[in-house]
Amino acid sequence: MADTKREIERKYESEESGLPDLTGVAGVATVVDKGVAHLDATYYDTADERLAASSITLRRRTGGSDAGWHLKFPVAPGVRDEIQAPLSDTVPRALAGLIRSRVRDAELAPVVRLRSDRDVRDLVDAEGRLLAEVSVDAVQAERLNGEGGSAQWTEIEVELADGGDPAFLDKVEKRFRKAGVRPSASASKLARALAETAPKKKKRKVRSPQPPVTAGDHVLAYLRAQRDAIVELDPAVRRDVYDSVHRMRVATRRMRSAFRSYRKVLDRAVTDPIGEELKWLAGELGVDRDQEVLTERLTAALDELPRTLLSGPVRTRLRTWSHARRGGSRRRLIAVLDGNRYLELLVALDGLVDDPPLLEAAGGKPAKVIGKAVRKDFAALAGLVEQAVELPPSQDRDLALHEARKKAKRTRYAAEAATRALGEPAVDLVRSMKSLQGLLGDHQDSVMTRESLRDLAAQAHAAGESAFTYGVLYGHEERRAELVEAALPEAWRSIKGGMEI
Repeated sequence: MADTKREIERKYESEESGLPDLTGVAGVATVVDKGVAHLDATYYDTADERLAASSITLRRRTGGSDAGWHLKFPVAPGVRDEIQAPLSDTVPRALAGLIRSRVRDAELAPVVRLRSDRDVRDLVDAEGRLLAEVSVDAVQAERLNGEGGSAQWTEIEVELADGGDPAFLDKVEKRFRKAGVRPSASASKLARALAETAPKKKKRKVRSPQPPVTAGDHVLAYLRAQRDAIVELDPAVRRDVYDSVHRMRVATRRMRSAFRSYRKVLDRAVTDPIGEELKWLAGELGVDRDQEVLTERLTAALDELPRTLLSGPVRTRLRTWSHARRGGSRRRLIAVLDGNRYLELLVALDGLVDDPPLLEAAGGKPAKVIGKAVRKDFAALAGLVEQAVELPPSQDRDLALHEARKKAKRTRYAAEAATRALGEPAVDLVRSMKSLQGLLGDHQDSVMTRESLRDLAAQAHAAGESAFTYGVLYGHEERRAELVEAALPEAWRSIKGGMEI
């Protein structure tokens, strides 16, 4: 089993060996000498260093208090999530799955060995609470994969105690700066080791991304961002990080929607098959996400009901119903992410953005090509909304509003891809579509919630429980849908009147 912790730290360099006096740092009552630890870490990566390119580190380390396997994902500058697993001879399966979206079928092998003598100090407050751990690391780095050299340096590392206030690190840094200690130029030991031990001929040149010029450039920039989001969210989805499933699902939808909106820019012979695979992945992700939404909505509705309207073990049944559905969907989703079909989709996405199937219109002026595509989507949306508004309350109206909701999403995503090309009008349209999507989404959620309430009521009745509360909630959901339907005509007139693209 792997354990996760949030690591907040800063690294420093100094011409002097040792630490400046830290007893003057505000809040520090005592500096405790914890002695010297001898650490030996081997870092793993693919031959082309895919993990390092994403600022991800995977190491096997002995020595110190946390010997084992450590996998670190960047969160923000100086902040990383560290997933730990027990010491073993091979990469633990739990960690290998978290980097599969980047590693794919490539082999993981040792690339760098770092041996460090770590002189540790604890910064403690007046009540004996740990504020931060400060260490002076004398590092020896050795390149292991192919030609390369060695390097050595000394750095200072300050790691905030679990649950500590990050502002405390500012106080330590202020003291360091006065003592001539400067922030490290490298984000991590591994980054520095790779840079200093790499053969000159293999040193990577970092190219700055070029601003989009043609219509094709703008569309590809949007597609590339969605591909990157899918890859980057994969570990979070596996770890069941809050909202990660939803965000990954949105990335698949954005990309698929862009294929449809910009079919004059990209060859459908290539994008249609990929779009079908994205639809499949979104469906698998949706099983989990839809259950989340329904459970949250029903729980919130129960919280708002007076006690007098709660009849029977409603909350217990809701938890049982939710866990049974979600447990199965989680297992299924992990199996999907571990499967070959998903891996093949990632490879296809790489091929799409690296060697895009551009059509003649891709070379056209962005304002003309992209503006035309956005206007076409908006016109289709207008037809759906106006048709739905004319229908009487019924299942047909529910279906029509659901179709309008999907088209509002597509128009929003098309406008998102157009913001750099079209400027403020596209930004305004994104905002309007998000508002409309929220309105129509609330209506569709009500439709789905009522279906779930019928299911829950039937289960309760079969178990000899009262179904009264489910009926009350059903009535509330009907009213919510009616309010959306009443507000829609005016909301749509305002959106249509503000359309400037």
